[in-house]
Amino acid sequence: MAALAVYALDQLTKWWALETLADGHTIELVGSLRLRLVFNTGAAFSLGSGFGPLVGVVVLAIVVVLIRAGRTAPDTRTAVVLGVVAGGAVGNLSDRLLRDGDGFLSGAVVDFIDLRWWPVFNVADIAVVCGGLALALVLGRGSPSPPAPGSPDGT
Repeated sequence: MAALAVYALDQLTKWWALETLADGHTIELVGSLRLRLVFNTGAAFSLGSGFGPLVGVVVLAIVVVLIRAGRTAPDTRTAVVLGVVAGGAVGNLSDRLLRDGDGFLSGAVVDFIDLRWWPVFNVADIAVVCGGLALALVLGRGSPSPPAPGSPDGT
């Protein structure tokens, strides 16, 4: 469910950006934050232009692993953060599959959140990074242990 929510939000915001920010239109928000449409044909942060298809294949493999891990997750927290990461990954993968390109997985990812001091990004990127950090925290803490018999919380 988390993956679907992230994917839907990502695709809706990309649709909005394509409709609103076309023809070089930018929206100044606060400080250095602005909305500006950019198309990323490379890997992360527009690096590695031309490696989009390779990145797409790697992301597809990662998504399969995330979905399988989510189905056997030891708790709801882990399943949710795996879903957030998977939803973001599928959001950008969809762009590579469906946006005009010169072949399989060569479409451009739609980016539009511009801090001016960081590469332009999108909602899917936020989900992948924040979900990955949350996953590290959840896995680092481990699953809570059941209370020991005879302890104040145990019976």
